[in-house]
Amino acid sequence: MSNKKNAIGGETKTGLELMREPFPKNAISKLPKPTRRQTDELREATQRKDFSLGIRCDECGGWHHKDVIHLDYVGHAALTDRLLDCDPDWNWEPLSLTETGLPVYDKIGGMWIRLTVCGVTRLGYGSADGKTGGDAIKEVIGDALRNAAMRFGAALDLWHKGDLHADDSDRAEMPQPKQEQPKLTKAQALKYIWAAKTKKALDGMAAKLADQHSEIAGDEKVIAAIVKMNKKFDESKPSVDDVIPY
Repeated sequence: MSNKKNAIGGETKTGLELMREPFPKNAISKLPKPTRRQTDELREATQRKDFSLGIRCDECGGWHHKDVIHLDYVGHAALTDRLLDCDPDWNWEPLSLTETGLPVYDKIGGMWIRLTVCGVTRLGYGSADGKTGGDAIKEVIGDALRNAAMRFGAALDLWHKGDLHADDSDRAEMPQPKQEQPKLTKAQALKYIWAAKTKKALDGMAAKLADQHSEIAGDEKVIAAIVKMNKKFDESKPSVDDVIPY
């Protein structure tokens, strides 16, 4: 398959190589990603007839919380256009069919598919994420195609920025930040010290305490425990007579 000229006179890739090509800006859409807090705030404000938190967005055209961020994503139409450019005979099919020939959905309404491009077949998975009826079916198909196409490299530069398993109208939530780990207590520190199996492990614990938990590292009982364990390891070392054969 020969390469073809692009809009500025250079050569563009074709076939499977074209799947890895970045999408042009006019094919990239904006997906608003509100957090749960933003969604709840906007709902409560709207119920009070207070519309000050919401905006008609110039980026995506939707109505959402004024502080929502957006992610770049490639929609169903743009992806289909890319697939046709790569292989006019591309095809997809459900991984399984019922006895009546309809696609098999899993227990949560999702579906596995096979996407074949230029004779190469790869799997993909799609889900509707709460949608129902005909919209759910179309969402599952579009989501599965995007997921499978990503296995060929389509829009891979956009995928790594966030979860883009979503249709134009999807309002999936942003991943929640990791919760802060519980603060180490003196009792826990002492437990770890007494449980040390080697002097190297003990030294590592002491260094970590000094670096991350200075208030515990300076406690008299903690210091005494480290000193006692160090003495234990020193006393357990073999003597010169034990290690030098005669």
